[in-house]
Amino acid sequence: MRRLVMWDIDYTLLRGGGVAARAWMKAFTELTGRAWLETPIFGGRTDMDICAEVFARHGVTDCTPEVFFVRYVEHVRAVQHEFGEQGALMPGVRDVLERLGGDPRVVQTLVTGNVPEVAAAKVAAFGLSGSFDAEVGGYGTDDAVRATLVRRSLERAEAKYGESFTPVVVGDTVHDVTAALANGALAVGVATGSTTMADLVLAGAHAVLPDLSDTDATVRILTT
Repeated sequence: MRRLVMWDIDYTLLRGGGVAARAWMKAFTELTGRAWLETPIFGGRTDMDICAEVFARHGVTDCTPEVFFVRYVEHVRAVQHEFGEQGALMPGVRDVLERLGGDPRVVQTLVTGNVPEVAAAKVAAFGLSGSFDAEVGGYGTDDAVRATLVRRSLERAEAKYGESFTPVVVGDTVHDVTAALANGALAVGVATGSTTMADLVLAGAHAVLPDLSDTDATVRILTT
């Protein structure tokens, strides 16, 4: 059975330098006319979930996530070159993706809280688009609950390829780990964000890495 390796983006594959967060705030204030009061914690959460918190915090009842996302994507696309200028790849990412990309036993995709267009802009800024079958990914527009994104991705992959997969989730937060476990997936934690290795272990991750710089060890964990 082939493996579907589902990659989180932010602080797992790369850091975006705050570009998306600034676009988020700009889009929100323009669309609603409300002054920005407080920045939520974005790590590991879906954009649908974050929208609900931001709208409630600012007392907005007349703006749906779908309307907001259109404006947000417009702002991201206008500055998407800044991801590559102000952000960076996490250690070892390119080598691991290339190794897995040459393995016929593996399909790589994205399971991320980002909306699809923003996810695409982020990976494209670092020349990673060809590493993933983005069609079978799970995204922040699918649901507010991250576990649902994993399930949707697996369903899409099985429908497209006509086969069953062993699911593997790679992420830097407790949310990634719990979403993997809820779907019977192998949960691989990477401590390149703000979550410690210890906390990833406590969340139930099957394997935890400090980063992806040890290509052989990472590929072995993800494929065996």
